[in-house]
Amino acid sequence: MARIGVFVCHCGENIAGTVDCAAVVREALQMPGVVHAVDYKYMCSGPGQAMLKAAVRRHRLTGVVVAACSPRMHEATFRRAAAGADLNPYLCEMANIREQCSWVHDDRDAATRKAADLVRMMAAKVARNQPLQPIRVPVTHAALVIGGGIAGIQAALDIANAGHRVVLVERQPSIGGHMAQLSETFPTLDCSQCILAPRMVDVASHPRITLHVCSEVESVGGFIGNFEVKIRRHATGVDASLCTGCGACVQACPLKGTIAGDFDCGLGRRGAIYVPFAQAVPNRPAIDRANCLRFKAAAKQGVAPADCAACGKCRDACPIEPKAIDFAQADAVVSEKVGAIVVATGFDVYTGARHKPGDPYQGCGEYGYGEYPDVVTGLQFERLLSASGPTQGRVLRPSDGAEARTVAFIACVGSRDNAKGFTYCSKVCCMYTAKHAMLFRHKVPDGRAIVFYMDIRSGGKGFDEFVRRAIEEDDVAYFRGRVSRVFPQGGRLIVKGVDTLSAEPVEVEADMVVLATAMVAGEGTRSAARALGLAADKDGWLSEAHPKLRPVESATAGIFLAGACQGPKDIPEAVAQAGAAASKVLALFSADELEREPVVARVNRSGPPEYSTCSGCLACKAACPFAAIEIEEISNQKTGKVIKRVARVNESLCLGCGTCVSVCRSNSIELCGFTDEQVFAQINAT
Repeated sequence: MARIGVFVCHCGENIAGTVDCAAVVREALQMPGVVHAVDYKYMCSGPGQAMLKAAVRRHRLTGVVVAACSPRMHEATFRRAAAGADLNPYLCEMANIREQCSWVHDDRDAATRKAADLVRMMAAKVARNQPLQPIRVPVTHAALVIGGGIAGIQAALDIANAGHRVVLVERQPSIGGHMAQLSETFPTLDCSQCILAPRMVDVASHPRITLHVCSEVESVGGFIGNFEVKIRRHATGVDASLCTGCGACVQACPLKGTIAGDFDCGLGRRGAIYVPFAQAVPNRPAIDRANCLRFKAAAKQGVAPADCAACGKCRDACPIEPKAIDFAQADAVVSEKVGAIVVATGFDVYTGARHKPGDPYQGCGEYGYGEYPDVVTGLQFERLLSASGPTQGRVLRPSDGAEARTVAFIACVGSRDNAKGFTYCSKVCCMYTAKHAMLFRHKVPDGRAIVFYMDIRSGGKGFDEFVRRAIEEDDVAYFRGRVSRVFPQGGRLIVKGVDTLSAEPVEVEADMVVLATAMVAGEGTRSAARALGLAADKDGWLSEAHPKLRPVESATAGIFLAGACQGPKDIPEAVAQAGAAASKVLALFSADELEREPVVARVNRSGPPEYSTCSGCLACKAACPFAAIEIEEISNQKTGKVIKRVARVNESLCLGCGTCVSVCRSNSIELCGFTDEQVFAQINAT
């Protein structure tokens, strides 16, 4: 005979503002099997949990229903409380009367009736619940970090320094990410490379970190604690085990200084074999096959690059034997087993131009980017300011190489602009625009810096003081208002806008225009989401499990988020989140075994194996997205002859999605905790 206790939470006024909680309690006391019911303002609080534990013991409850918020938020909380009163935690269920009731209804009477029905359904289910025991699986004490920017570097070092092996995967030939492209960092104006370069070296030299550059995660299988990852290492044309990084091949390339380089955002030039930047880690060259004379000739002739006679000067210049240049090198797929994954795939920069048909983001034609060479993005301006950039830190116009004397900075290009396809704030633009204006004034003391802005968002520590310093000490002119148009005239750029504070139009003659373009979710983040099966929001940023309580966890157990793959972030925030993700990984690695939810599928095996109702059609095996269905052969105990093949669920792989249950033709599979009897009992209760 079931003895069920019902606990109705007010959730402050989130539930009680719409639902009559006392009426739900009175209704619950009339339900079959319910021997105790009570309402309380905050059931998830310490006193609320203590009340639940005391009631379980006092009333000898065999089941508990907590009518509160989403089970996703607090189911684990109340199950721990039930376990603290010696009640099997899987005899505790939640009825969601907040998201599914109070938050979606205005009629108090109707909402109260619905809340009572939700409780009645869950009471009928819990009366048929069976005690379940957690599944224990071993944990692989190794982590995969996807992305080699500052967030990925920080997470990898934190995990490795704690004594665990780390596999770090980066798409580019070098780690460092966008931070490596910066000149100085706000608000302290310290050198980006001085902060980043030592950490990059630490990653490359760390005995517990395996670094894969020019690589991508191709597929991920398994589950928390036991992921199986396939990594595709793209051919670079250089044998990393032989290359000494002398640079002779780079100097010998006949295309040296002719190809626009990605690292300098198209402002610098490199050859077809190149090192991305001087401080690159690893400091080894890679061949750009799309531009290499040998690879292009081989494609035209229809032969393998190794058999082509074109060029080959880089290989001839290599001073070692055997040669490190390998034109026959092919992609390789590496398999790794890890227990946790940290996604730190970073961001891309909106260029302000539409590059391909179907691009959902509208271009910024009114600013002339891509049409006028002296209209550049903020990241391009960073490269001009950098001492290691294409102009060695001099602010020279891309069009003619003359020094820029007047620079106009336009904030919020794309950000917070529904017309351009972006509704969010990129968070860093106000700050890096102030930094750019300040650094320009330092490099060109008699130059003029003008900023057009919507409003200034400088919420970090020391950020507002930094902006005030740019305005008051460095004499940067700030105009509040949008720029309507940028166009060339007389060898300069005319910037037309308005100062909304004075309601006066503003027209400026500038040598350069710098656009503070939006941060956008990059293709690396999108491809990682596809490979890992992660959820993303409408803008492509990866979604966290809970914005407040689980901000660095994804909805997939064992996969954590770090840095700007989740949304726009500055460097301190990205580093802090990387440390938080690493701490989650270390908590997972603190035990040799992991307890998993026992909500898994099971094949009906009542009676002797040969009487199983499973027909062995294995439709479930084909449908299972986690490869958790295996084939079991049943033999005659006397003759040993195989008499039947049936399905068997590997509980270590099953994630309880229920797909196999829905496709089973003989109704031989059930999901623990969601049996047909329980589901029909819920339906019949109303």
